[in-house]
Amino acid sequence: MKTSQGIRIKTLNEVDILRKAGKILSSIVLQLQSSLSIGISTKDIDRKAEELIRRHKVVSAFKGYRGFPGVACISVNEGVVHGVPGNRIIADGDIVSLDIGIIYEGYYSDTAVTLPVGHISPEVQRLLEVTKSSLARGIEQARVGSRLSDISFAVQSFVEMHGFSVVRDFVGHGIGLKLHEEPEIPNYGRAGQGPLLQEGMVFAIEPMVNMGTHRTRVLSDGWTVVTEDGKPSAHFEHTIVITAQGPEILTK
Repeated sequence: MKTSQGIRIKTLNEVDILRKAGKILSSIVLQLQSSLSIGISTKDIDRKAEELIRRHKVVSAFKGYRGFPGVACISVNEGVVHGVPGNRIIADGDIVSLDIGIIYEGYYSDTAVTLPVGHISPEVQRLLEVTKSSLARGIEQARVGSRLSDISFAVQSFVEMHGFSVVRDFVGHGIGLKLHEEPEIPNYGRAGQGPLLQEGMVFAIEPMVNMGTHRTRVLSDGWTVVTEDGKPSAHFEHTIVITAQGPEILTK
């Protein structure tokens, strides 16, 4: 069933499949985290991700999507999203964003995490903590009877209260039978706006938070997005379902 805004309401059976997909994806990401180390290339990380996806007998949601060459988007330091795996070597003090999606029994799951490698500065550590906490605050608003922009407002207000900025050019999204379904979920906006949230809606909520300006640019590969000022960026994402009891994180 779709709402008047084109948002698909998932059945209990669909939610159960998405729950299983989320469990597999979170397991893949946990295993991938353990392979992060100083001296590894982003291409090496992507190969490990592909091996884990194969081992779990699921399909990459990203590889080949609109021509994307990897199974994981790997963004380092000033990288915001959609980082193309390549020859970049991970160094002490880097932060690495891993954004991965899979397809399980025809349904998509999507998650992202930003991880420190070695010793990072206190300010970069605070960026990671604020971004992760802003995701939790956004998810908390994904309740029956709330408005879509309540999620956006919760993220933006928390981030800006801590002196950071939210990316405007890229947003969260509905997810299910497609990687990107209605609605778009910005990480900024006024509360109380947009569609009324209903039980069975499934969203990928994903704050992208910059230490400096919110502005971004795309590199010559046509994919990799970086901060305009070259300052660090962090990205955390969960796929969630709205239930009568509140939001349930499927990729936890």
